[in-house]
Amino acid sequence: MHDVIVLGTGGVGSAAMFHAARRGLKVLGLDRFPPGHDRGSSHGQTRIIRMSYFEHPDYVPLLRSAYRLWDELGEIGGQPLFQRTGLIYFGNPDGAVLKGLGASAHEHGLEVNQIDHEECTQRFPGYRCPDGAETMYEPDAGYLLVEDCVRAQLTEAVQAGAKHLHGADILSWRADGDGFVVETETGIHRASRLVITAGCWTKELLADLNIPLRILRKHLHWYATDDAGYAQSNGCPCFFFEANGGMFYGFPDIDGNGIKVAEHSGGVEIADPLNDPRDEEAEDTARIESFLRDCMPGVSMNRKRRETCFYTMSPDENFIVDRHPEHGNVVFAAGLSGHGFKFTSALGKTLVEMAIDGQTTDDVRFLGLERPGLQG
Repeated sequence: MHDVIVLGTGGVGSAAMFHAARRGLKVLGLDRFPPGHDRGSSHGQTRIIRMSYFEHPDYVPLLRSAYRLWDELGEIGGQPLFQRTGLIYFGNPDGAVLKGLGASAHEHGLEVNQIDHEECTQRFPGYRCPDGAETMYEPDAGYLLVEDCVRAQLTEAVQAGAKHLHGADILSWRADGDGFVVETETGIHRASRLVITAGCWTKELLADLNIPLRILRKHLHWYATDDAGYAQSNGCPCFFFEANGGMFYGFPDIDGNGIKVAEHSGGVEIADPLNDPRDEEAEDTARIESFLRDCMPGVSMNRKRRETCFYTMSPDENFIVDRHPEHGNVVFAAGLSGHGFKFTSALGKTLVEMAIDGQTTDDVRFLGLERPGLQG
């Protein structure tokens, strides 16, 4: 009998295993795929991490916790996981991004600086500001090494006594007396508490809640450049653009691997993430390359690499973090909607506190299951 079983051990699940195990609990993590796999949302080398959260100012306290925990995890494992490169934003001054940045920065006293076109060109010559846009810079933002983060959390969890099983599908879970039974393709497991962090497979594991989650296919691209101004080693920051009718983001050239770029907006809804072919989509590639020509003209059209990931979208594009309304010892995080990885270190801790202590030190009430608008 385990104290906690974690269903799904990607970003949030690996963090939950780590935080539960370091409390001395008997922990089991279950996943269909091995650590650092490329079948969900926690892969592709890097994810942006930023404090000035335009999506909702209430995320900022959770981000403060996440920043601290990522730094702490890197120190424990002796491997830096959070690279502070800074983040430059280009956006419509009346648009959701810059207005949201301003609201978060004002409410929480964050350092986010407006820079004019001349200063932007001098400091970051690889970026071209779209007509009518303004530029903001957040110096304490950067990126996380995503697969390394997952593996580090799982490694520390196992070293603290947790057990991690992968390679078998999770078929079902059910209440059984004072605890729960989880059935997989290879066996039955029992625990007094469950943490469900299954990403794009959450809808099946929480089917009784009828949460209207959608899955979007997204593509990540790496392009070559001979322009040294795009190199992280030369001070190039991560970037986020409102441009060309969409939202585009990306990363400097890390160790000569090329600029990584993707579109945060858009995406194609899919039904089956397990068997999705993940083929290249000509329209997506065309939009990416049009954006690069207009806003990052020093990047070549020589693509070095492409990967596919999935966004699991909630109706309002905010996370869902709560306990099961009929089973108080079942907690879950779902619908991270393409902006959740940066939070996973903190969300894992939050879920363990909810499951074990009955409450959490992080205020996640605005992410609850019963909030207005969640049902579409």
